[in-house]
Amino acid sequence: MIDIKFDELKKQAIAYDGDTTIGECDYEEQGDTWNIVHTSVSDSYQGQGIARKLVECIIENAKRKNKKIVADCWYAKKILNI
Repeated sequence: MIDIKFDELKKQAIAYDGDTTIGECDYEEQGDTWNIVHTSVSDSYQGQGIARKLVECIIENAKRKNKKIVADCWYAKKILNI
């Protein structure tokens, strides 16, 4: 089972399959804004919606902390524009 964890200290959401890291979504904090700068998923796990879940995890946590969200990452931009 895939598990998504948010790590505010590392400024990322991380996807795990058991103990194995299979994806991550990184952001930078710029004042009251979080900028998603990178999203990646291991090749063997692509096409399963994991990248979307990682981006959504960052968005949810930004909302909880009343932060604006922007993206330099092309994939996150795609999600934010839908």
